[in-house]
Amino acid sequence: MKGSNIHYEMSEKTQGINCGGIGVFHQMVKKIGLVKEINAKLKLLKVHVPYHESDHVLNIAYNILAGGMRLEDIELRRNDEVFMNALGAQRIPDPTTAGDFTRRFDREGIEILMECINTSRKRVWAEGRKGGLEEALIDVDGTIARTLGECKKGMEISHDGIWGYGPLIISLANTKEVLYMVNRPGNEPSHQGAAEWIDRAIDLVKPYAKKICVRGDTDFSLTKNFDRWAEVVDFLFGMDACKGFVKRAEDIPEGNWKELKREPKYEVKTKERLKPENIKEQIVRKREFRNIKLESEQVSEFEYKPVKCKRTYRMVVVRKNLSIEKGETVLFDDIRYFFYITTRRDLTAAEVVRLANERCNQENVIEQLKNGVNAMRVPVRDLESNWAYMVMAALAWNLKSWFGMLMPNKARGNELIKMEFRRFLHTVILLPAQIIRTGRKIVYRLLGYNAWLRDFFRAWERIRRLSIT
Repeated sequence: MKGSNIHYEMSEKTQGINCGGIGVFHQMVKKIGLVKEINAKLKLLKVHVPYHESDHVLNIAYNILAGGMRLEDIELRRNDEVFMNALGAQRIPDPTTAGDFTRRFDREGIEILMECINTSRKRVWAEGRKGGLEEALIDVDGTIARTLGECKKGMEISHDGIWGYGPLIISLANTKEVLYMVNRPGNEPSHQGAAEWIDRAIDLVKPYAKKICVRGDTDFSLTKNFDRWAEVVDFLFGMDACKGFVKRAEDIPEGNWKELKREPKYEVKTKERLKPENIKEQIVRKREFRNIKLESEQVSEFEYKPVKCKRTYRMVVVRKNLSIEKGETVLFDDIRYFFYITTRRDLTAAEVVRLANERCNQENVIEQLKNGVNAMRVPVRDLESNWAYMVMAALAWNLKSWFGMLMPNKARGNELIKMEFRRFLHTVILLPAQIIRTGRKIVYRLLGYNAWLRDFFRAWERIRRLSIT
């Protein structure tokens, strides 16, 4: 990199933008009927001069797709004449107007918006997953959306002292999509009101999957719903290691325990590399910190009938043999038990544990919603308006998954679905492009190249041929 004599100048007016991939997403949104659906069902504006409800929703989602991280970044888009030309817009709402739009929502309006998105989602599933899913994995979890603001209505302090909200996220593990996102006060238990939204997610996915399995941690072991859920889906939840369960695990004959073998994280295709030294382990030993080391794991199971249930369910138990050390000295050995309750009878106990552990991948989705999409910045004033913002921001994440599903090359589509959001932006959205407007069409002339453009054009061609709903 030898460039040294660098100068900057203002060029003559050139119709160029840095987010040349935005056009295909706008085309996808129109083809799957999301614009029409929102305008038909979401009634928040008395007069549509000049904006409709869909303009406001897409304005927030497109700001994130164009690389924006907060509402204020919309100001960059509305002052970019070429960006508006690329979308065929005369003007777009400014950040203040966008914030005001979120404050028009109540709970009913937010639910209508989520159902509008889900109606369009069904069209994507019908087009992109024609064979349906062999097994849909619905994951449910709660998190904390932190805020340093002091005047946000509905905020509360969580169990670990964090002020903010406590959103409930229900996602589809197969495609990383957010099915439902429910904002709640920060001190609300994770399971509060979850059964209703799990039911909605099941009804949404059921026509498009041969089997459904709902997964969650111990907070979502809502035993009074088990019998009802077991009639239509499978489920797999963690269970708290209470004294009764531990006593039953201790009474299991030693011959019934089997070694739990974990699958390797990856397969070595050539030869295994030398492992680097564990620096953290060295520091822990040197400073004589308390250190917990896993010696072995065994798995077993027993039948269990919850008090609120009429049916008996399978309880899988993991026994972890731990060594508690301090420096080089072993203080004592410890045994801990972990419990999973499930309807799955077609899997071995080890496979049940693996399926339960795979649910942890939802933490990656939540992390992307927080720090990739920035859906949990809570930029507006109360619980409902921040909930509305979360849903509209999460739409940008869902658009990523939908684009991957509509890629003709399924392997590349799945790779795109698994991408972190920022990498996705630099792969298919932040493409420098010249915008040429003619009488009847808008031409995006891409000015750069990357290895994904072949798949990008093939997906665009498929989307272009979809009939508008």
